[in-house]
Amino acid sequence: MVLVSPQLYAKHVSSSGIVQKIGRLLESDEEVDELLKMSNVMAVTRLKYNDHGIVHARIVAGTSLEILELLLKRSIELTTLRDGITKNLDEVKAVVFLSAYLHDIGNAVHRSDHEYVGALMAKDIVDRVLRKSLDIHDRRLISIRQEVLHSIYASGYDAECLTVECSIAKLADGLDMSEGRARIPYRLGKVDMHAVSALSIKKVEIELGERPIKVSVFMDDSAGLFQLEKVLIPKILGGLIKDLVEIHVLTQGRTFKYYPKD
Repeated sequence: MVLVSPQLYAKHVSSSGIVQKIGRLLESDEEVDELLKMSNVMAVTRLKYNDHGIVHARIVAGTSLEILELLLKRSIELTTLRDGITKNLDEVKAVVFLSAYLHDIGNAVHRSDHEYVGALMAKDIVDRVLRKSLDIHDRRLISIRQEVLHSIYASGYDAECLTVECSIAKLADGLDMSEGRARIPYRLGKVDMHAVSALSIKKVEIELGERPIKVSVFMDDSAGLFQLEKVLIPKILGGLIKDLVEIHVLTQGRTFKYYPKD
């Protein structure tokens, strides 16, 4: 069982050559750094929402790679490999990592439609990172890039994921919800159901379970169930891996199990 936290990013960067290379490129890229900073200026400083910057980017990227690892242990078929877009696991990791890390950069323009805007903004960034990390320059770069842009665009609640890889990043985004870091934005300082629910979630852990992805959500109040219903469950149902996820809710000495379904 591993905690959904920034430590997952460090774990996967240190254990995979391709992830380390992409991570180094992303974190030394001035445009990426400034877009993540501006995402928080728009979302946190001006709109008074929760974090959308580099910490969230690292958490979602590391969690995505951890989920990918769980699926691989159960030999789950990956869509981009099946369709011949990616040729090996390094290329799959590149798609998952890049889309997870960059999925919120559209907030640097505005919260509204940020997934759509972010997919457009990410094009040149993804191109230059892929060229330097995978050393591909032909039409394959375009197709792999489009998989990343698809995952960024479909990270929103209203867009359907068409790949397992996209579904991984979308689920990871929904899992970053402990101690008030929930993905449904709530106004900072405003006491409403979103805020109370988000703040009641103390930690989230993932591991292999009866299904490939077991999610354990620890909360100190049942109000946190609202957050699951409005944040996590829609993210799961918007992807292709809903049959591969089980949720265990641990609160006030009781455990509840939930198996997502349409």
